[in-house]
Amino acid sequence: MKGVTAQWRSAARTDMGKVRLRNEDAFLNSPERGVWAVADGMGGHCSGDVASQLLVSRLGALPAQNDLGPRLQAVRDCLQGVNQQLCHERGARALPEQHITGSTVAVLLIEGRHGVCLWAGDSRCYLWRQHMLYQLSRDHSFQQRLIEQEHMSHRHACAHPDARALTRAVGAAPALALEVLEFEVQAGDVFLLCSDGIYQELTPGALGQALSVSAPELAVARLFDDVLSGAARDNLCAVVIAQ
Repeated sequence: MKGVTAQWRSAARTDMGKVRLRNEDAFLNSPERGVWAVADGMGGHCSGDVASQLLVSRLGALPAQNDLGPRLQAVRDCLQGVNQQLCHERGARALPEQHITGSTVAVLLIEGRHGVCLWAGDSRCYLWRQHMLYQLSRDHSFQQRLIEQEHMSHRHACAHPDARALTRAVGAAPALALEVLEFEVQAGDVFLLCSDGIYQELTPGALGQALSVSAPELAVARLFDDVLSGAARDNLCAVVIAQ
């Protein structure tokens, strides 16, 4: 599960955790092509694991390209295609709206000194730079909506019974709005893609400590050791990317 290129090294892992009966998280770890992804399936008995695996397999099958612009467009088209497929299959089976088979997704693309993160849902992309942790993605969740639109405090928003509900996900609706952040990569940058099973169980300080270690595989091991030493109530998935 470890990949190495001349510039980027990465490691990835997923685990069912201690409570869930099935692992619906999946990852793509492709440093040789400069693309990584995490997907967290939803749907319970409606096969959220199928949705997340479909996402990462389709992303992994995209042809290699050197120019970041066409690569970004190819990823957008891929995610839109998976979204349409999941929505069509739900309609064909005449399933009610609450039986959504879908997935979050967070994708990282790097080409030279240029990077792009695009996502839907609450899987996250973090940047560890000069001993500081930055959250590059913004959760598409009801909790985040309460904070941004209702100006609710983080503490009160977290306490809302629907706080964890997603406002966007692949497969949730025929129209998929992906959020995109473009940035410049600096020497020494370390990136983390992860599902909520990681960041819900760890403090930002613990995330930063894990990302400060020297190798991606050691960082991933520390993240999983930290979470699995606790309740580990959800599936876990993480990809760490470093130079």
